[in-house]
Amino acid sequence: MPLGQRVVLIGGGHNALIAAFYLAKGGFKPLVLERREMAGGGAITEEFYPGFRASTLAHTTGPLRADIVRDMQLYRFSCEMLSPDPRVFAPAPEGGALFFYNHVANTAAGIAQFSEKDARKYPEFAESLEAISEVLSQVAAMTPPAIDKPSPEDFWNLFKTGRGVRRLGKAGIFNLFRWSPMAVADFVAEFFETELLRAVIAARGIFGNALGPWSAGSTAVLLLRAAADAHPVGSAAFPRGGLGSLTRVLAESAKEAGAEIRVDAEVAQIRVKDGAVTGVVLKNGEEIAGEAVVSGVDPKRTFFHLIDPSQLDPVFANRIKNFRAKGNVAKVNLALGGLPSFSALESREDALRALSGRIHIGPDIDYLERAFDDSKYGEISKAPYLDATMPTILDPALAPDGKHVLSVYVQCAPYKLREGHWDLRRRDLSLTVINALGAYAPNLSSLVEGVQVITPEDLETCYGFTGGHIFHGELALDQLFTMRPVLDWARYKTPVRGLFLCGSGTHPGNGLTGASGANAAREIIRELR
Repeated sequence: MPLGQRVVLIGGGHNALIAAFYLAKGGFKPLVLERREMAGGGAITEEFYPGFRASTLAHTTGPLRADIVRDMQLYRFSCEMLSPDPRVFAPAPEGGALFFYNHVANTAAGIAQFSEKDARKYPEFAESLEAISEVLSQVAAMTPPAIDKPSPEDFWNLFKTGRGVRRLGKAGIFNLFRWSPMAVADFVAEFFETELLRAVIAARGIFGNALGPWSAGSTAVLLLRAAADAHPVGSAAFPRGGLGSLTRVLAESAKEAGAEIRVDAEVAQIRVKDGAVTGVVLKNGEEIAGEAVVSGVDPKRTFFHLIDPSQLDPVFANRIKNFRAKGNVAKVNLALGGLPSFSALESREDALRALSGRIHIGPDIDYLERAFDDSKYGEISKAPYLDATMPTILDPALAPDGKHVLSVYVQCAPYKLREGHWDLRRRDLSLTVINALGAYAPNLSSLVEGVQVITPEDLETCYGFTGGHIFHGELALDQLFTMRPVLDWARYKTPVRGLFLCGSGTHPGNGLTGASGANAAREIIRELR
């Protein structure tokens, strides 16, 4: 394709915006079409109750890959990143709490109050994770190799990764291959004896997925996340103004590079003729021609809602059909009239600072597993694992003076309920969340002024995540790397000529890192040229 030709991108999520930037820099004319009134996808800021704004869905960054931040020169735009320390506050049911700081030594000192042995082990664990993360970050940045006919570049990428693996040493290599298929419960048990410590770290291997800590391969998910942030509990950073501030500057950078972004422009159909795309048709009937189409929405929506199924090879269509994408997470945003008092912080002078990062509710491995057990049988977890933030502590402008926002990821909440309908269970979910948090902050229920409940069904109908899956498809061993989304089609291309994927349903599909969008853009530019 000659340079200067139009490339149409479907969806205005962070991966599509990043892909649009690189396509514009590559000499093409990207046009981003977003169905909602704002770009941002799962990284948006909205008012959910009068005077209260929140990061509606995602509430922390991935973080974005450093080379993307550098290439897009995001430092030139007004987007202040807030980095709380501690990153995570994890209260214990019997009192006390664990605090995970940016510095290993500070965290280990707190762990010593629970276990001297674990305090000694924590630096060793952090060091092991960091060493492996350096290798896996290379894997996350590469295009999965072609299985049948690897290219010279595939061999070179594998060679570079192999060199990184060799630097791990014999013990490190052994651990990498042994840990990946393990249940994350077994993984953390190799290092620690404190249940709360095990649970906080293990939660990273199940977050956002239909997995429990005893699910095989959940350690692979934890290691994949460590590729983006090697800290044992991951990222807690967020931009001032909420996640919408981040996607706003991504959009500004993309437009400055030459991309066009249209909102309120829902794509109803991808036009295909003789096995190749010719453009798209909007819901209002407008037709937009394009020499290539890049879908930033999930694979199932792309192939089963936007394309005539008769255009697909039956084998490929069946593989996409079997791509697991049933969500297991809901979101509850609370408008609070004041600051909740956590029992574990009553005697601490730095209580406010302790609440500035993420709040982990899930005191032990069995608790996390029981939460998952409920969802396996179509029930809302009676005692859910919660990942919460109070962004108003560092960013008070998100709420009226003296008031706060509490943003809560709720797991496990199955997409398909065994009994009842999600519209009838919203109140049940909000009460479950308030009660679960109230066990640690007794005054919480008296502070609630407003509630927004976003169910897995809402994630599908309102925000476009098929099956309500926030990662566009399950992160599991059989749906990663060369098998994401399906075997033979993990290189961002599709069987339809000129149609590409750039969303989280592609490798590495790991939240708000931008890796899928940047990787896809590299392959799209190469293919179109």
